[in-house]
Amino acid sequence: MTSIGYYPGCSSAGGGIELEMSIRALSELAGVELKEIADWNCCGASAAHNINHNLAIALPYRILALAEEQGLETVVAPCAACFARLKGTHARVTRSADLAAEMAEITERTYGGGVKVINIIEYLNVLLADGLAERLPRGFGGLKAAAYYGCLLSRDDDVITGDDHESPGGMVPVLRAAGCEPVPWNFAVECCGAGLSMSKTEAVVDLTSRILADARDCGAEIIVTGCPMCHSNLDMRQKTIRQAGKGDFRMPVLYLSELLGLAGGLEPKQVGLNRHFVDAMGVAEHLTEAQGAAVGAESAIDGDGSD
Repeated sequence: MTSIGYYPGCSSAGGGIELEMSIRALSELAGVELKEIADWNCCGASAAHNINHNLAIALPYRILALAEEQGLETVVAPCAACFARLKGTHARVTRSADLAAEMAEITERTYGGGVKVINIIEYLNVLLADGLAERLPRGFGGLKAAAYYGCLLSRDDDVITGDDHESPGGMVPVLRAAGCEPVPWNFAVECCGAGLSMSKTEAVVDLTSRILADARDCGAEIIVTGCPMCHSNLDMRQKTIRQAGKGDFRMPVLYLSELLGLAGGLEPKQVGLNRHFVDAMGVAEHLTEAQGAAVGAESAIDGDGSD
């Protein structure tokens, strides 16, 4: 793979900027050009379907049509919500000729179903398979990580393919490639409250506190996700959770691409590690310590062999 279509989505310049930074830096490290869809629009994410059904389909339909017009056969949508809207719309219009015709009339564009949409987990696994795995100079030395898929990276047969909806494992090869130890836990696919963070904060605080508690109780040192909404809720709400007396959590929450980028030798600021609400810079320090321990072990082995 030398290039791939890219849909950054609205959160790339705001709440999900660490995801944007780490995806771009990691792609450059892997030698992959991200071809951003020209003239892309918002996919509608968590809001459009609450307003108008046709709008919720037309917005991602237009994006897919643009990608197809621009010759982009595969498009990575790192944001889990964007991925779900694009992949779900692709499934709907390829199933229904009537719906496809209606969307073509609304958007004044035609989408023939020729775009493959992949999520962050699929993309990173492709990078590893294409040679990135052999070019990871640093490892985390068994850092215990809870892989958090949430709703949008585990739901719907037409959207998530090739993985178990109840017990997904797509993040595991990436975590292991980075030198982490994936921990078995119980809340990997539970909802964090998603876009209700502002309108129903109390419910989100309750949901996220349970997720954080289970990760901690199962031995995780970090939580890893691929969704800006999940990242925001789990990272930003920990202070609110402490104030509400629902747990004293200080758990770093990283994007999967941040973690792999660090293992690839990227600097913490390149992947946005310094932008988190809960201090995550200690994760990079753990990486340095693990690397130093590995170097020390190699030196000891070499010393034994020279006697």
